[in-house]
Amino acid sequence: MNPEHLQMLVTQVMPYGKYKGRLIADLPGNYLNWFAREGFPPGEIGRLLALMHEIDHNGLKSLLEPLRKR
Repeated sequence: MNPEHLQMLVTQVMPYGKYKGRLIADLPGNYLNWFAREGFPPGEIGRLLALMHEIDHNGLKSLLEPLRKR
């Protein structure tokens, strides 16, 4: 896990879809689960969504809180 990717989760917004404009770190678990079932999009956004899914699935969202305060 790259620290830069973790920072991106709290700064990058979802570029399209139902939650367009919402921070990736703030996407609901059921939306991340849908991507996990249906397939993550290609490229950087897909990698970030997959990382956020792992964090959410394992109950580790609190690890992102210190990054939000920067």
